[in-house]
Amino acid sequence: MSVTFVVRQLVLRVRQVFTHFDNPWAILWSIATRRQDVVFEVDGLRVRTLNSPAAWGPVLEVFVEDEYAFEWFTGDLRSDAVAVDIGAHVGCFAMAFARRFPGGSVASYEPTPSTGEYTVGNVETNGLAERVTVHRMAVAARTGSFRMADNGPGRAHNGVLYLGQAGSTTIEVAARSFVEVMADAGDTVDLVKLDAEGAEYDILLGTDPGLLAPVRRFVLEFHPSPDHHFGELRTHLESAGLELVRETSLGPDLGLAWFSRDPLDRTA
Repeated sequence: MSVTFVVRQLVLRVRQVFTHFDNPWAILWSIATRRQDVVFEVDGLRVRTLNSPAAWGPVLEVFVEDEYAFEWFTGDLRSDAVAVDIGAHVGCFAMAFARRFPGGSVASYEPTPSTGEYTVGNVETNGLAERVTVHRMAVAARTGSFRMADNGPGRAHNGVLYLGQAGSTTIEVAARSFVEVMADAGDTVDLVKLDAEGAEYDILLGTDPGLLAPVRRFVLEFHPSPDHHFGELRTHLESAGLELVRETSLGPDLGLAWFSRDPLDRTA
């Protein structure tokens, strides 16, 4: 990685802080002075996370880069929309959804114990606890326990994808089956977001596609796997009546995919 590239990325991030957040100087001061946490204020929300690029990167993905294409993908959902957020991180997606749909609700799942502290804190600080329910557990094909890598609180790279990597700690957490998650969500689920750092294959391929009958929209981040590939996920979701409407590559066998049960403009 060249010095020029690093400098350009730094300049870009500083520009993004000033153009998208309401407290740019406080953010930069926290980062520069190496405070333990950094708080991002955006559109009336306060998002606290560990002061590390691996922890606040996902905050920028949601509120700066619009990684999940909120406007396009959720613009026509009902005002009391219901969402399921699997892989909640510090709560950015869930809080952005709740802010967009004042009558809506989110069932949010975050398995990393130390990250879950931030998730719960952010939801409560922003007065969203009545509409965003944080479940501090993993989602899997079966209820029980779940082995994953923990690289530290708030860091995005926690999950099965990083098991055995240098510097990571293997932990075991409680897991709830996707069947139970969907049953609790109700008869109509407007949106499922799945970013489980490699566990998406177990969650989806290990569950009957008929389970997804109540789901109107589904967005997922898929990751490299020695045993599976994105095509299997696509086939599984399409067999449930969800059509691929957009796909974005983020690298080899890594990307985002959006599925919809009803027609959606792919070019918007």
